[in-house]
Amino acid sequence: MLKSYYNEGVVEAGCDEAGRGCLAGAVYAAAVILPPDYKNELLNDSKQLTERRRYQLREQIERDAVAWAVGVVDPDEIDKINILNASILAMHRALDQLTVRPQAVIVDGNRFRPYRDLPYTTIVKGDGKYLSIAAASILAKTYRDDYMLRLAEEYPMYDWKKNKGYPTLKHREAIRQHGTTPYHRMSYRLLGSEELSLDFKD
Repeated sequence: MLKSYYNEGVVEAGCDEAGRGCLAGAVYAAAVILPPDYKNELLNDSKQLTERRRYQLREQIERDAVAWAVGVVDPDEIDKINILNASILAMHRALDQLTVRPQAVIVDGNRFRPYRDLPYTTIVKGDGKYLSIAAASILAKTYRDDYMLRLAEEYPMYDWKKNKGYPTLKHREAIRQHGTTPYHRMSYRLLGSEELSLDFKD
């Protein structure tokens, strides 16, 4: 089972993001504070779980957490500040919305920027090591998936229902055929090795 905390005896928030590698859509992040010595043997890195299990766990996390929140940075902002800065901003926005103020923050990965005056620790593969980061990964992933399913109804040709905006062959072929949408990240190499910006055609 994953560990309950990194910093003993303090109110600790775990953070993670979803959607960094996507060609389209916002980047989502979540912050989660779990009760002290919380146990849940099913919690794991969201990428290791089935879709059904992720949504089941989302309900448990939202019920059991001391506090949780989701932050979003849209594609226009991503293009202006780059995806690393956008991912960190999304985590800061999630932390801003917590109804309980954490005393420390643990973050999946190896890059972060200070949030207010709180001590923070970056942990590579932290979503497979600490419960609060795993919980954040599940919330970020499922709320982003919900958002991409809504966008897929608006633009069905890009197969976002299945690929959630990630760079699959079908997604890139649809960009070639139909151009881009207002949700595409124009600072990305949307066609892979070919760098070409396309405007959406109705």
